[in-house]
Amino acid sequence: MKNVLEVKNLSVAYGKVEAVSKVSLSVPEGSIVTVIGPNGAGKTTTLSAVMGLLPSSGEVEFDGSIEQVPEVERMVVRGMGLVPEKRELFGAMSIEDNLLLGAFQRRRSGHRDHQQTMEEVYALFPRLKERRHQMAGTMSGGERQMLAVGRALMAKPKLLMLDEPSLGLAPLIVREIFRIIAELRRRGVSILLVEQNARAALQVADHAYVLENGSVKMQGRAEQLRNDPRVIESYLGLASKHQEMLAG
Repeated sequence: MKNVLEVKNLSVAYGKVEAVSKVSLSVPEGSIVTVIGPNGAGKTTTLSAVMGLLPSSGEVEFDGSIEQVPEVERMVVRGMGLVPEKRELFGAMSIEDNLLLGAFQRRRSGHRDHQQTMEEVYALFPRLKERRHQMAGTMSGGERQMLAVGRALMAKPKLLMLDEPSLGLAPLIVREIFRIIAELRRRGVSILLVEQNARAALQVADHAYVLENGSVKMQGRAEQLRNDPRVIESYLGLASKHQEMLAG
């Protein structure tokens, strides 16, 4: 299977502190790859560096082309999408206008399929269609997350990167978000998922990486890691009982 993303020896430093050290990972086309690990392990930093939001060293190969220095605008044009942890919606604009903004780059490149893409997004998220004229700032946390994912999908990304999509959401909504992530894979979208809810992430992913202190400590098929005693002890043990409820 061809890799849509291949990251080799990615390192990111904040001053003299190395936040991410020689991280290598790959995302095969049409698969879900998750990066799990404790708070401060470098998960968000890794996504930001791949997207070109942070300066880094190493090599990012995306869709067959190597980017020595990824630049965010170029990555977006080439088909990379990132849904950041803070969601970064325009609260004073309607749901529909937020979605249209997601298609801006495609429209600028001459594509005129945004109406059809929007219908596809609405089919995934019927609640967004019902409330399309509502201001984004008045939505619940779960709806905001759905809108953030929907807006990223408006750009028809080859790779969708999701940073902590379940953060702060009620268990019922978490299940819905992960159901949608699995559905996106079924539709052929490749996904790189950073997630603290290790249990839910390992249930939905094909492959997984465990990041600790900025380095990859373990990797393998998600199913293998789910049953690995070290992962169970660190991430799926008693402390994670609430995760079991969220993932169920």
